Amino acid sequence: KQWYQRRVAITAGNQMADNAGGDSAGASRGGFGRGGSRGGSRGRGRGRGNRGRGGAGDSKEWYPCTKLGRLVKDGMIKKIEEIYLFSLPIKEAEIIDFFLGSKLKDEVLKIMPVQKQTRAGQRTRFKAFVAIGDYDGHIGLGVKCSKEVATAIRGAIILAKLSVIPVRRGYWGNKIGMPHTVPCKVTGKCGSVLVRLVPAPRGTGLVSAPVPKKLLNMAGFEDCYTCATGQTATLGNFAKATFAAIAATYAYLTPDMWSPTVFTNSPYQEYTDYLAKPFVKQPKKEVKY
Repeated sequence: KQWYQRRVAITAGNQMADNAGGDSAGASRGGFGRGGSRGGSRGRGRGRGNRGRGGAGDSKEWYPCTKLGRLVKDGMIKKIEEIYLFSLPIKEAEIIDFFLGSKLKDEVLKIMPVQKQTRAGQRTRFKAFVAIGDYDGHIGLGVKCSKEVATAIRGAIILAKLSVIPVRRGYWGNKIGMPHTVPCKVTGKCGSVLVRLVPAPRGTGLVSAPVPKKLLNMAGFEDCYTCATGQTATLGNFAKATFAAIAATYAYLTPDMWSPTVFTNSPYQEYTDYLAKPFVKQPKKEVKY
């Protein structure tokens, strides 16, 4: 009789949990299983596109925290090339959004679980690799690890924007039309992976593995030969090596750049008096209906 009563109570409890709905059921179980805290809307992070951006956060007004941010928002710096010319460190992702916001496209290269052994077992987190570029001479790569997939993607997008670099393009033969390939042979290395980019004639396309092809396409290259050695199955190192090779395109001083350099003051020096003034947030105007 006691066994029967206990069985009836368990069955009734299960029915109540099922009727309460998926999210509340997951919450009542303390977050275990595929319920409220881990499952449902987030999934396993295989999606692409606008995941991890957060629509409400983008509408907030930007209050710069750095001197460079103040100069950019107030229109003192007109182009992003002025920042690269003086090698000024970019510490705010909004600076990249200000110049390239509408052109930038991002793509999640990979999301992989990583584990740490603890006394209570394993602690699993998710590592996201995100590439970002405007398909016209700018590219960035971000890597972020977090407990939640959406948080990892959001953080990787921010880090990718902070790492955006200019890309130098050139010609294979005669300088006819727009630059279409790498200006010279360049090499990048990360871990055991070594990636070499070789100029290719116009019309060749991107002769490459899928991972470097995405990065080269985002950077704005139309034709390029590639050569890779090492453990290229490690996607993170493969992407970082390709990114290092692309960044090396501006590391070579070719004869066409031998003209005398005209040195000018950096923005920090040019606008010293402006930056010396304290920055005051402008109060928002209330609109009365």
